[in-house]
Amino acid sequence: MRFAGALAAVVVIAAVLTTALGADAGGRSAPPPSMASAQAPDPDDLVRIPRDDWADTSRVDFTAWPARGGRTGDRPLLVRALTTWTDPPASTQVTQSAATTAEPPGGAPQLLYAGDVAGTALVVFHDGHRLVRYRETAGAAPELSFARTDDADVTTAAAIALHRGESGTRFLLAPWIVESESRDLLRPDTPGNALGANEDGITDPVRGPSAGGSCDSWPALQLRSSGRIVEKHAFLVTDLGGLSPAHLSYTPLPEDGNRPRRPREATSPTALASWARTACRLTELRDDGVRAVNVWDFAAQELPQDSGRAVWSCTRATTWRGPGHVLLQFKAPAAAAREAAPVVAVARSTAACSRFGQHVLATTHWKAPSGEGYLLAAGSREVSSIEASGAVETEAEGRTLAHKARDDARTQVRARLSDGSRLTPVGRR
Repeated sequence: MRFAGALAAVVVIAAVLTTALGADAGGRSAPPPSMASAQAPDPDDLVRIPRDDWADTSRVDFTAWPARGGRTGDRPLLVRALTTWTDPPASTQVTQSAATTAEPPGGAPQLLYAGDVAGTALVVFHDGHRLVRYRETAGAAPELSFARTDDADVTTAAAIALHRGESGTRFLLAPWIVESESRDLLRPDTPGNALGANEDGITDPVRGPSAGGSCDSWPALQLRSSGRIVEKHAFLVTDLGGLSPAHLSYTPLPEDGNRPRRPREATSPTALASWARTACRLTELRDDGVRAVNVWDFAAQELPQDSGRAVWSCTRATTWRGPGHVLLQFKAPAAAAREAAPVVAVARSTAACSRFGQHVLATTHWKAPSGEGYLLAAGSREVSSIEASGAVETEAEGRTLAHKARDDARTQVRARLSDGSRLTPVGRR
Protein backbone atom coordinates (compact mmCIF):
# COMPACT_ATOMS: atom_id res chain seq x y z
CA MET A 1 0.00 0.00 0.00
CA ARG A 2 2.83 2.39 0.82
CA PHE A 3 4.45 1.59 -2.53
CA ALA A 4 1.16 2.19 -4.40
CA GLY A 5 0.68 5.52 -2.65
CA ALA A 6 4.23 6.62 -3.45
CA LEU A 7 3.82 5.56 -7.07
CA ALA A 8 0.59 7.55 -7.37
CA ALA A 9 2.31 10.61 -5.93
CA VAL A 10 5.11 10.30 -8.50
CA VAL A 11 2.59 10.06 -11.33
CA VAL A 12 0.76 13.17 -10.12
CA ILE A 13 4.02 15.14 -9.79
CA ALA A 14 5.12 14.07 -13.28
CA ALA A 15 1.79 15.13 -14.76
CA VAL A 16 2.00 18.56 -13.08
CA LEU A 17 5.56 19.10 -14.32
CA THR A 18 4.61 18.06 -17.84
CA THR A 19 1.69 20.49 -17.91
CA ALA A 20 3.80 23.35 -16.51
CA LEU A 21 6.62 22.83 -19.00
CA GLY A 22 4.18 22.70 -21.90
CA ALA A 23 2.55 25.96 -20.78
CA ASP A 24 5.85 27.81 -20.39
CA ALA A 25 7.07 26.82 -23.84
CA GLY A 26 4.46 28.94 -25.63
CA GLY A 27 3.73 28.63 -29.34
CA ARG A 28 2.23 25.54 -30.95
CA SER A 29 2.28 22.52 -28.72
CA ALA A 30 0.63 19.20 -28.14
CA PRO A 31 -2.67 19.19 -26.25
CA PRO A 32 -2.43 18.85 -22.48
CA PRO A 33 -2.83 15.41 -20.94
CA SER A 34 -6.36 14.02 -21.07
CA MET A 35 -8.43 14.79 -18.00
CA ALA A 36 -11.19 12.24 -18.30
CA SER A 37 -12.52 13.10 -14.87
CA ALA A 38 -13.14 16.75 -15.85
CA GLN A 39 -16.65 17.63 -16.94
CA ALA A 40 -17.29 20.29 -19.57
CA PRO A 41 -19.47 23.22 -18.47
CA ASP A 42 -23.05 23.23 -19.67
CA PRO A 43 -23.75 25.85 -22.39
CA ASP A 44 -26.76 26.99 -20.34
CA ASP A 45 -24.37 28.09 -17.58
CA LEU A 46 -22.20 30.28 -19.81
CA VAL A 47 -21.90 33.90 -18.67
CA ARG A 48 -23.65 36.20 -21.14
CA ILE A 49 -23.30 39.95 -20.61
CA PRO A 50 -26.22 42.18 -21.68
CA ARG A 51 -25.49 44.09 -24.86
CA ASP A 52 -25.21 47.60 -23.35
CA ASP A 53 -23.55 46.83 -20.00
CA TRP A 54 -20.19 48.14 -21.29
CA ALA A 55 -21.56 51.73 -21.12
CA ASP A 56 -22.48 51.42 -17.44
CA THR A 57 -19.42 49.88 -15.79
CA SER A 58 -16.13 51.13 -14.39
CA ARG A 59 -14.34 48.02 -15.69
CA VAL A 60 -14.11 48.43 -19.45
CA ASP A 61 -12.39 45.24 -20.62
CA PHE A 62 -13.33 41.79 -21.91
CA THR A 63 -15.65 41.26 -18.94
CA ALA A 64 -17.92 43.94 -20.45
CA TRP A 65 -18.21 42.28 -23.87
CA PRO A 66 -21.66 40.91 -24.78
CA ALA A 67 -22.12 37.57 -26.51
CA ARG A 68 -22.34 38.17 -30.26
CA GLY A 69 -22.60 36.14 -33.43
CA GLY A 70 -25.26 34.18 -35.25
CA ARG A 71 -24.69 30.92 -33.32
CA THR A 72 -24.73 32.00 -29.69
CA GLY A 73 -27.80 29.79 -29.31
CA ASP A 74 -26.33 26.81 -31.18
CA ARG A 75 -26.10 24.31 -28.35
CA PRO A 76 -24.33 21.52 -30.31
CA LEU A 77 -21.57 23.93 -31.40
CA LEU A 78 -21.10 25.23 -27.87
CA VAL A 79 -21.02 21.68 -26.49
CA ARG A 80 -18.29 20.73 -28.98
CA ALA A 81 -16.28 23.83 -28.14
CA LEU A 82 -16.51 23.35 -24.38
CA THR A 83 -15.87 19.60 -24.60
CA THR A 84 -12.79 20.12 -26.78
CA TRP A 85 -11.44 22.74 -24.38
CA THR A 86 -12.07 20.48 -21.35
CA ASP A 87 -10.62 17.30 -22.85
CA PRO A 88 -8.98 17.90 -26.25
CA PRO A 89 -8.79 14.92 -28.61
CA ALA A 90 -5.25 13.97 -29.62
CA SER A 91 -5.77 15.50 -33.08
CA THR A 92 -6.62 18.95 -31.71
CA GLN A 93 -4.23 21.72 -32.75
CA VAL A 94 -3.44 23.77 -29.62
CA THR A 95 -1.72 27.16 -29.73
CA GLN A 96 -0.68 29.10 -26.63
CA SER A 97 0.81 32.55 -26.39
CA ALA A 98 3.93 32.76 -24.22
CA ALA A 99 3.37 31.76 -20.57
CA THR A 100 -0.32 30.97 -21.17
CA THR A 101 -1.76 27.74 -19.85
CA ALA A 102 -4.11 25.48 -21.79
CA GLU A 103 -5.80 24.15 -18.66
CA PRO A 104 -9.51 23.23 -18.77
CA PRO A 105 -12.13 25.73 -17.65
CA GLY A 106 -12.44 26.09 -13.90
CA GLY A 107 -16.12 26.90 -14.21
CA ALA A 108 -18.57 28.31 -16.72
CA PRO A 109 -16.67 30.93 -18.80
CA GLN A 110 -18.03 34.05 -20.44
CA LEU A 111 -19.20 33.70 -24.05
CA LEU A 112 -17.92 36.47 -26.33
CA TYR A 113 -18.70 35.12 -29.79
CA ALA A 114 -20.18 32.14 -31.63
CA GLY A 115 -20.70 32.25 -35.37
CA ASP A 116 -19.41 31.54 -38.86
CA VAL A 117 -16.70 33.54 -40.62
CA ALA A 118 -15.54 32.63 -44.13
CA GLY A 119 -16.81 29.06 -43.82
CA THR A 120 -15.28 28.52 -40.38
CA ALA A 121 -17.22 28.02 -37.15
CA LEU A 122 -15.69 30.06 -34.33
CA VAL A 123 -16.39 30.30 -30.61
CA VAL A 124 -14.56 32.70 -28.30
CA PHE A 125 -14.63 32.45 -24.50
CA HIS A 126 -13.14 34.54 -21.71
CA ASP A 127 -12.43 32.96 -18.33
CA GLY A 128 -11.27 36.05 -16.46
CA HIS A 129 -7.60 35.85 -17.38
CA ARG A 130 -7.50 34.17 -20.81
CA LEU A 131 -9.09 34.35 -24.22
CA VAL A 132 -9.91 30.94 -25.66
CA ARG A 133 -10.81 30.58 -29.33
CA TYR A 134 -12.29 27.36 -30.71
CA ARG A 135 -12.20 26.86 -34.47
CA GLU A 136 -13.68 24.10 -36.58
CA THR A 137 -13.57 23.68 -40.33
CA ALA A 138 -15.08 20.84 -42.33
CA GLY A 139 -12.53 18.11 -42.96
CA ALA A 140 -9.96 19.46 -40.49
CA ALA A 141 -9.12 18.81 -36.86
CA PRO A 142 -10.50 21.36 -34.37
CA GLU A 143 -8.20 24.12 -33.16
CA LEU A 144 -7.84 25.79 -29.77
CA SER A 145 -5.95 29.04 -29.18
CA PHE A 146 -5.15 30.48 -25.74
CA ALA A 147 -3.92 33.98 -24.88
CA ARG A 148 -3.48 35.84 -21.60
CA THR A 149 -5.52 38.97 -20.97
CA ASP A 150 -4.51 39.93 -17.42
CA ASP A 151 -5.56 43.49 -16.57
CA ALA A 152 -6.78 44.30 -20.08
CA ASP A 153 -8.29 47.75 -20.54
CA VAL A 154 -10.15 49.93 -23.02
CA THR A 155 -7.29 49.66 -25.55
CA THR A 156 -5.91 46.15 -25.01
CA ALA A 157 -9.43 44.70 -24.96
CA ALA A 158 -10.52 46.70 -28.00
CA ALA A 159 -10.31 43.89 -30.56
CA ILE A 160 -9.78 40.18 -31.10
CA ALA A 161 -8.16 38.63 -34.17
CA LEU A 162 -11.14 36.45 -34.98
CA HIS A 163 -10.20 34.89 -38.32
CA ARG A 164 -7.05 34.90 -40.45
CA GLY A 165 -7.37 33.98 -44.11
CA GLU A 166 -5.84 34.61 -47.52
CA SER A 167 -7.63 37.95 -47.84
CA GLY A 168 -6.41 39.15 -44.44
CA THR A 169 -7.46 39.19 -40.79
CA ARG A 170 -11.00 39.91 -39.63
CA PHE A 171 -11.17 41.49 -36.19
CA LEU A 172 -14.02 41.41 -33.70
CA LEU A 173 -14.22 44.91 -32.25
CA ALA A 174 -15.21 45.76 -28.70
CA PRO A 175 -18.75 47.12 -28.30
CA TRP A 176 -17.37 50.54 -27.31
CA ILE A 177 -15.56 51.06 -30.64
CA VAL A 178 -17.58 53.50 -32.77
CA GLU A 179 -15.07 54.19 -35.54
CA SER A 180 -12.37 52.08 -37.16
CA GLU A 181 -9.79 52.80 -39.83
CA SER A 182 -6.87 50.92 -41.30
CA ARG A 183 -3.64 52.79 -41.85
CA ASP A 184 -0.08 52.04 -42.93
CA LEU A 185 2.50 52.83 -40.26
CA LEU A 186 5.13 53.27 -42.98
CA ARG A 187 3.16 56.11 -44.56
CA PRO A 188 2.64 58.58 -41.70
CA ASP A 189 1.35 61.36 -43.94
CA THR A 190 -1.33 59.19 -45.56
CA PRO A 191 -4.73 59.31 -43.80
CA GLY A 192 -6.35 56.07 -42.70
CA ASN A 193 -9.05 54.34 -44.71
CA ALA A 194 -12.46 53.65 -43.22
CA LEU A 195 -12.70 50.01 -42.16
CA GLY A 196 -16.14 48.48 -42.48
CA ALA A 197 -17.65 46.30 -39.76
CA ASN A 198 -20.92 44.34 -39.64
CA GLU A 199 -23.58 44.54 -36.93
CA ASP A 200 -21.66 42.06 -34.76
CA GLY A 201 -18.51 44.19 -34.93
CA ILE A 202 -16.58 41.96 -37.36
CA THR A 203 -14.36 44.03 -39.63
CA ASP A 204 -13.60 43.64 -43.30
CA PRO A 205 -10.32 41.77 -43.91
CA VAL A 206 -7.12 43.66 -43.05
CA ARG A 207 -4.02 42.53 -44.88
CA GLY A 208 -0.94 41.73 -42.83
CA PRO A 209 2.60 43.05 -43.31
CA SER A 210 4.27 42.49 -46.67
CA ALA A 211 5.40 38.90 -47.15
CA GLY A 212 8.97 37.90 -47.90
CA GLY A 213 10.68 40.23 -45.45
CA SER A 214 10.51 43.29 -47.71
CA CYS A 215 8.39 45.26 -45.22
CA ASP A 216 6.76 47.53 -47.79
CA SER A 217 3.87 48.27 -45.43
CA TRP A 218 2.78 47.70 -41.86
CA PRO A 219 -0.98 47.84 -41.25
CA ALA A 220 -2.49 49.10 -38.03
CA LEU A 221 -6.02 49.77 -36.84
CA GLN A 222 -6.90 53.26 -35.70
CA LEU A 223 -9.88 52.92 -33.39
CA ARG A 224 -12.03 55.45 -31.58
CA SER A 225 -13.95 54.74 -28.39
CA SER A 226 -17.51 55.83 -27.77
CA GLY A 227 -18.08 59.16 -26.03
CA ARG A 228 -20.26 57.22 -23.60
CA ILE A 229 -17.11 56.01 -21.81
CA VAL A 230 -14.29 58.37 -22.83
CA GLU A 231 -14.13 61.60 -24.79
CA LYS A 232 -12.43 61.68 -28.21
CA HIS A 233 -10.14 58.73 -27.48
CA ALA A 234 -8.44 57.47 -30.65
CA PHE A 235 -5.64 54.91 -30.51
CA LEU A 236 -3.65 52.46 -32.60
CA VAL A 237 -3.34 48.68 -32.37
CA THR A 238 -1.53 46.23 -34.63
CA ASP A 239 -1.64 42.49 -35.19
CA LEU A 240 1.45 40.67 -33.94
CA GLY A 241 0.02 37.20 -34.42
CA GLY A 242 -1.81 36.79 -31.11
CA LEU A 243 -5.52 36.73 -30.32
CA SER A 244 -5.54 40.38 -29.24
CA PRO A 245 -3.61 43.05 -31.15
CA ALA A 246 -0.93 45.10 -29.40
CA HIS A 247 -1.60 48.69 -28.31
CA LEU A 248 0.86 51.20 -29.80
CA SER A 249 1.90 54.34 -27.91
CA TYR A 250 4.52 57.09 -28.08
CA THR A 251 6.60 59.10 -25.61
CA PRO A 252 8.05 62.34 -27.04
CA LEU A 253 11.38 63.98 -26.34
CA PRO A 254 11.76 65.68 -22.93
CA GLU A 255 10.47 69.23 -22.71
CA ASP A 256 12.64 72.23 -21.87
CA GLY A 257 13.92 71.93 -18.33
CA ASN A 258 14.07 68.13 -18.72
CA ARG A 259 10.56 67.63 -17.46
CA PRO A 260 9.48 64.01 -18.02
CA ARG A 261 6.88 63.16 -20.64
CA ARG A 262 4.28 60.44 -20.33
CA PRO A 263 3.32 57.90 -23.00
CA ARG A 264 0.39 59.00 -25.14
CA GLU A 265 -1.53 57.62 -28.08
CA ALA A 266 0.55 57.24 -31.24
CA THR A 267 -1.85 59.24 -33.42
CA SER A 268 -0.11 62.64 -33.64
CA PRO A 269 2.05 63.58 -36.67
CA THR A 270 5.20 63.40 -34.52
CA ALA A 271 4.28 59.98 -33.14
CA LEU A 272 3.43 58.60 -36.57
CA ALA A 273 6.71 59.93 -38.02
CA SER A 274 8.68 58.18 -35.26
CA TRP A 275 6.73 54.95 -35.66
CA ALA A 276 7.34 54.98 -39.44
CA ARG A 277 11.04 54.34 -38.81
CA THR A 278 10.34 51.67 -36.18
CA ALA A 279 7.39 49.66 -37.49
CA CYS A 280 9.39 47.13 -39.53
CA ARG A 281 11.14 46.07 -36.33
CA LEU A 282 7.84 44.68 -35.06
CA THR A 283 8.58 41.48 -36.98
CA GLU A 284 10.98 40.63 -34.14
CA LEU A 285 8.09 40.69 -31.66
CA ARG A 286 5.51 38.54 -33.44
CA ASP A 287 3.85 35.69 -31.53
CA ASP A 288 5.57 36.64 -28.30
CA GLY A 289 2.56 37.47 -26.13
CA VAL A 290 3.04 41.23 -26.57
CA ARG A 291 0.46 43.42 -24.90
CA ALA A 292 1.68 46.92 -25.84
CA VAL A 293 4.59 48.62 -27.62
CA ASN A 294 5.83 52.12 -26.81
CA VAL A 295 8.35 54.17 -28.79
CA TRP A 296 10.21 56.62 -26.54
CA ASP A 297 12.30 59.32 -28.18
CA PHE A 298 14.64 59.85 -25.24
CA ALA A 299 17.32 62.11 -26.74
CA ALA A 300 18.11 64.37 -29.70
CA GLN A 301 21.61 65.11 -30.98
CA GLU A 302 23.06 67.61 -33.47
CA LEU A 303 25.39 65.57 -35.66
CA PRO A 304 28.98 66.60 -36.49
CA GLN A 305 29.79 68.42 -39.75
CA ASP A 306 26.35 70.05 -39.83
CA SER A 307 24.82 66.69 -40.78
CA GLY A 308 21.46 67.38 -39.20
CA ARG A 309 19.65 66.27 -36.10
CA ALA A 310 19.37 62.66 -34.97
CA VAL A 311 16.88 61.19 -32.52
CA TRP A 312 17.61 58.26 -30.21
CA SER A 313 14.63 56.00 -29.53
CA CYS A 314 13.87 53.10 -27.23
CA THR A 315 11.08 50.79 -28.32
CA ARG A 316 9.70 48.73 -25.46
CA ALA A 317 7.40 45.75 -25.98
CA THR A 318 5.57 44.85 -22.78
CA THR A 319 4.26 41.29 -22.59
CA TRP A 320 1.12 40.04 -20.89
CA ARG A 321 3.27 37.98 -18.54
CA GLY A 322 5.22 41.05 -17.34
CA PRO A 323 8.79 41.16 -18.72
CA GLY A 324 9.56 43.61 -21.49
CA HIS A 325 11.89 43.54 -24.48
CA VAL A 326 13.60 46.68 -25.77
CA LEU A 327 15.48 47.76 -28.85
CA LEU A 328 17.32 51.05 -29.18
CA GLN A 329 17.50 52.87 -32.50
CA PHE A 330 19.60 55.71 -33.84
CA LYS A 331 17.41 57.80 -36.17
CA ALA A 332 19.71 59.97 -38.27
CA PRO A 333 18.15 62.13 -41.01
CA ALA A 334 16.92 59.82 -43.78
CA ALA A 335 16.09 60.26 -47.43
CA ALA A 336 12.75 58.50 -46.93
CA ALA A 337 10.39 59.09 -44.01
CA ARG A 338 9.81 55.35 -43.68
CA GLU A 339 13.46 54.25 -43.81
CA ALA A 340 14.00 51.81 -40.96
CA ALA A 341 16.43 53.19 -38.41
CA PRO A 342 19.33 50.91 -37.39
CA VAL A 343 19.12 49.06 -34.09
CA VAL A 344 22.12 49.83 -31.87
CA ALA A 345 21.22 47.61 -28.90
CA VAL A 346 18.66 45.06 -27.74
CA ALA A 347 17.72 43.66 -24.34
CA ARG A 348 15.17 41.07 -23.26
CA SER A 349 13.34 40.59 -19.98
CA THR A 350 14.31 44.03 -18.77
CA ALA A 351 12.74 46.99 -16.99
CA ALA A 352 14.64 49.43 -19.22
CA CYS A 353 12.59 52.16 -20.88
CA SER A 354 9.69 51.69 -18.48
CA ARG A 355 8.69 53.72 -15.44
CA PHE A 356 10.85 51.30 -13.45
CA GLY A 357 13.84 51.82 -15.76
CA GLN A 358 13.82 55.51 -16.67
CA HIS A 359 17.58 56.02 -17.17
CA VAL A 360 18.92 55.05 -20.59
CA LEU A 361 22.30 55.30 -22.29
CA ALA A 362 23.04 54.19 -25.85
CA THR A 363 26.05 54.36 -28.15
CA THR A 364 26.92 53.68 -31.79
CA HIS A 365 29.50 54.32 -34.48
CA TRP A 366 28.39 56.68 -37.25
CA LYS A 367 29.96 57.75 -40.51
CA ALA A 368 29.59 61.37 -41.64
CA PRO A 369 28.91 62.22 -45.30
CA SER A 370 32.61 63.09 -45.59
CA GLY A 371 33.50 59.51 -44.72
CA GLU A 372 34.92 60.30 -41.29
CA GLY A 373 33.82 58.01 -38.46
CA TYR A 374 32.50 59.09 -35.08
CA LEU A 375 31.68 57.54 -31.76
CA LEU A 376 28.26 58.84 -30.71
CA ALA A 377 26.40 58.40 -27.42
CA ALA A 378 23.27 59.82 -25.86
CA GLY A 379 21.41 59.49 -22.59
CA SER A 380 18.00 60.20 -21.12
CA ARG A 381 17.07 63.38 -19.25
CA GLU A 382 18.90 62.64 -15.96
CA VAL A 383 22.26 62.11 -17.67
CA SER A 384 24.65 64.96 -16.82
CA SER A 385 27.86 63.79 -18.56
CA ILE A 386 29.19 60.96 -20.76
CA GLU A 387 32.72 59.59 -20.95
CA ALA A 388 34.51 57.11 -23.21
CA SER A 389 37.62 55.11 -22.45
CA GLY A 390 39.77 52.60 -24.31
CA ALA A 391 40.63 53.35 -27.92
CA VAL A 392 38.89 56.70 -27.47
CA GLU A 393 39.49 58.80 -24.35
CA THR A 394 37.04 61.68 -24.09
CA GLU A 395 34.33 63.19 -21.90
CA ALA A 396 31.40 65.51 -22.64
CA GLU A 397 29.14 67.47 -20.36
CA GLY A 398 25.43 67.06 -21.00
CA ARG A 399 23.41 64.24 -22.54
CA THR A 400 25.27 63.63 -25.83
CA LEU A 401 28.81 62.82 -26.96
CA ALA A 402 30.42 62.87 -30.40
CA HIS A 403 34.12 62.16 -31.04
CA LYS A 404 36.08 61.03 -34.09
CA ALA A 405 36.74 57.31 -33.97
CA ARG A 406 37.36 54.37 -36.27
CA ASP A 407 34.52 51.90 -36.76
CA ASP A 408 36.57 49.17 -35.11
CA ALA A 409 37.64 51.30 -32.14
CA ARG A 410 37.04 49.34 -28.95
CA THR A 411 35.66 51.68 -26.33
CA GLN A 412 33.76 51.65 -23.08
CA VAL A 413 31.09 54.30 -22.58
CA ARG A 414 29.60 55.32 -19.25
CA ALA A 415 27.41 58.19 -18.09
CA ARG A 416 26.97 60.03 -14.84
CA LEU A 417 23.47 60.87 -13.62
CA SER A 418 22.48 64.09 -11.88
CA ASP A 419 22.57 62.29 -8.52
CA GLY A 420 26.19 61.21 -9.11
CA SER A 421 25.50 57.55 -9.87
CA ARG A 422 26.90 55.75 -12.91
CA LEU A 423 25.02 54.38 -15.93
CA THR A 424 26.16 51.90 -18.59
CA PRO A 425 24.62 51.36 -22.06
CA VAL A 426 21.45 49.29 -22.29
CA GLY A 427 21.59 45.80 -23.79
CA ARG A 428 23.95 44.52 -26.42
CA ARG A 429 24.57 45.24 -30.08
